[in-house]
Amino acid sequence: MYSVREVAEKIGAEIAGDESIELKGLAGVEEAGPGDLAFIANKKYLCFLETTRASAVIAASGTTSDKVTLLLHPDPYFAFMKAVMLFHPQKTYAPSLHPSAVIADSATVHETAHVGPNVVIDEGVAVGKGSAVLANTFLGEGTTVGDDCLIYPNVTLRERSLVGDRVIIHSGTVVGSDGFGYATSEGKHHKILQVGRVVIEDDVEIGANVTIDRATLGETRIGRGTKIDNLVQVAHNVRIGEGCIIVSQVGISGSTKLGKYVVLGGQVGLVGHIELGDGVQVGAQSGVARGVEAGKTVFGSPARDISRTMKIEACLRKLPEHIKLLRELDKKLSGPSSDDD
Repeated sequence: MYSVREVAEKIGAEIAGDESIELKGLAGVEEAGPGDLAFIANKKYLCFLETTRASAVIAASGTTSDKVTLLLHPDPYFAFMKAVMLFHPQKTYAPSLHPSAVIADSATVHETAHVGPNVVIDEGVAVGKGSAVLANTFLGEGTTVGDDCLIYPNVTLRERSLVGDRVIIHSGTVVGSDGFGYATSEGKHHKILQVGRVVIEDDVEIGANVTIDRATLGETRIGRGTKIDNLVQVAHNVRIGEGCIIVSQVGISGSTKLGKYVVLGGQVGLVGHIELGDGVQVGAQSGVARGVEAGKTVFGSPARDISRTMKIEACLRKLPEHIKLLRELDKKLSGPSSDDD
């Protein structure tokens, strides 16, 4: 339990209302009841301030209500994030090596690290201080895991993968799988050995069931602070810049480069050997077949500047009526047919 005043201090919010109210947890603004703290980050939900049963609501600075106590913050979604951490602190893992873990003699595991059941740590692996490697995870030969990382159960880090500090990798993800490369000769596909590696920089989070292929030569790189959703495919030799957001079911083909703070919506597909500049945003389900200049927002398949795509989509919605009109005009212009003579 925390008072409104205590929560406000923790999240950096101003109070409009009763600061002594006790809060027991978080709930959605529509479902909340007495003792709950709710939040509103989108203006269209402000109407619920009149009907919510929450004891307090996090809202944007300048919001007013005579129905409920408000915790006002310039960025209510960021304030909500802090509140979640307050009421639901992240689990910590005590330093330990589970007796069922298999750790090679040449591996180095920091004394403050946690290694769970059935983890396999191969030759030459290094696990940094404060990192947790959970059950059934495999760390391949020569892999490095930095400090304060959290590797969830059933993750595979193939040989020579390099993981920075404070990286989170969720279950089912495979880092360093073979890139998809074949040379076709005399009707047969011959596998090209993938001898590069994957580099994941600091503060990256990778969702569940993501596959990041090792480079054919050199490296596949995920930039600092990038966040990758579940079910994403990153092919060999891809380079993703700092602070990118990549949403579920995106596929990035080989040797493509993303600049800083690129956003790829769900189910976006990028062909290989193209470059997206800093700050590019790609709408969901778009197919990108050529490079995109920095700062552009594109949408569609093939992806175009979003304003042009929206105009095309508006025309397509009216296409049946336009076709009908053209047929009527064509009939009038053609005059009576010979059958009418």
